Amino acid sequence: MQDLRPSEVSGEQIIEWLAGARAQKQINLDLGLSLATQAWSAAGQRGYVAEHLEAGILRAFFLFRRGDLLAMLQAGQALLPPLREQGGGPALCELLRWMAFASAELGEFEAALGHVNESLARARQMDNKALVAIALNATGACLERMGDPWQAERLMNEAAALLGSAASEYEQMISHNNLATVALGLFHLLRHSTHADHQRQAADALQRARHHAALVRPHATALGDAFLLGLSEGNCGEVLLHQGELGEAEQVLRGALAVINEHHFSALARRVRCSLAELDLQRGQAAQAALALDALLLEAAGQAQQAVWQRLHYAAYRTHKALGDHARALKHLELYQAAERNRTVAQLTAQARFVVSRIEAERALGGDTAATERVELDAEGGGLRDPLTGLGTRRCLELRLPALMRTAEQGGAALTLALVDIDRLGEITAQHGEGVAHQVLQVLAQMLRDNTRGSDLLVRLDAEQILMVLPDTIADRAFEVCERLRQTVEQYPWARLADGLDVTLSIGLANAPPYATDLLLSRAESAMYRAKHLGRNRVALA
Repeated sequence: MQDLRPSEVSGEQIIEWLAGARAQKQINLDLGLSLATQAWSAAGQRGYVAEHLEAGILRAFFLFRRGDLLAMLQAGQALLPPLREQGGGPALCELLRWMAFASAELGEFEAALGHVNESLARARQMDNKALVAIALNATGACLERMGDPWQAERLMNEAAALLGSAASEYEQMISHNNLATVALGLFHLLRHSTHADHQRQAADALQRARHHAALVRPHATALGDAFLLGLSEGNCGEVLLHQGELGEAEQVLRGALAVINEHHFSALARRVRCSLAELDLQRGQAAQAALALDALLLEAAGQAQQAVWQRLHYAAYRTHKALGDHARALKHLELYQAAERNRTVAQLTAQARFVVSRIEAERALGGDTAATERVELDAEGGGLRDPLTGLGTRRCLELRLPALMRTAEQGGAALTLALVDIDRLGEITAQHGEGVAHQVLQVLAQMLRDNTRGSDLLVRLDAEQILMVLPDTIADRAFEVCERLRQTVEQYPWARLADGLDVTLSIGLANAPPYATDLLLSRAESAMYRAKHLGRNRVALA
């Protein structure tokens, strides 16, 4: 390749570099990146706007697929201003999606939510259902990395339903790949639980991951997308490993690694090599697994994606424990737990400072921003919204609950009421002041919105109590939603509002049938008081 200064490069040379870079997208990432970088620099200096932007998109693409996430984010930041100046379009939505993925993988959740929110907003402005669906998929992927695969999976399924049979092969490939990854994330979250229902959910998640990963393969093959083929095969191999089908798992994983190594997808290679080390451990070859994991951890230091880094440390903990090296095992367990704590703090901080809520995502499915805003203004003007928290009022409950109850009864559907009581709010007010108590209520209201659907009804009943009405929700599912909310509140860094501040919830659940408002409210209240009697900070079923 000629070593020319940008000012000496002709327009024909820039076009040639761009063509060469495009040709390398599924062949040689390193060569493609080199060509795109030269075209980016030269086109920028010569003032060739269209070529400059195309080269920038290609640079971001190659860096993302190589797994150079920090470099990719830097390249993306340099590209965002000129893309926005040109009106953005699909290219800007795609770049923002890559940046959201990269930020989420690095644990930068606030940045991830910012990128995915802009991508979703621009897709809505263009009234492009396909781009909206892909942006919703990206939102779900960010939620999974933040530790909430339940909402992620629901959101991705709704995104798939938005397109239905009109989805292109590419859109189907993206959807199935993301659903497979989220299902695996759910498995890893639940796999160590001793709760029988959690173990069942983990097994079901593995089956869904296997199903969706297998559906990626024909689309990736037809489109010639080696990256997603390697990713889906790696997911398939990991599922087989956890299901105990070790012989088939090894065959699939080694096949995936061959594809990945051929194209220099280094980040994907670390995931698959971790699975192969775990396979060695399951076969009783702990010493061999330890060598592989130690090498991976040394290689991945400062480069690994957050989820992969945690997985490597947990696998190393199990391996050294099997070898009887308890000191090294403990070290890896502590590093794993520290990474998990950091992820939780980053998640809560992002939700508090920059919220891309479940409700906002569901509004995108409706697509009528103006109508939504009109309804909200009417609600405020009609006394239907609490001015402090933005939740519904008792008047709102009186207007909406009967219709929700009738709909559930006519269809024989489930419906659950959850009565949320803030433990010792009076003591908090007395100790820290009314201003802090108001902040607590506002933060809690946002957490409620983040952990529920747009179809759910949230009402502030009085100073300390909030009612959640969850249509089409059985008691077990409502318990999961409320338990997740309780844990989120318990783990939130409340001391940032006031020294010594601690907030917990007691939640009571009542499930229809019967479809009788007064009876369900009374049962939910009884369950809530039982939760308080049992020590507060818990969820109780009627």
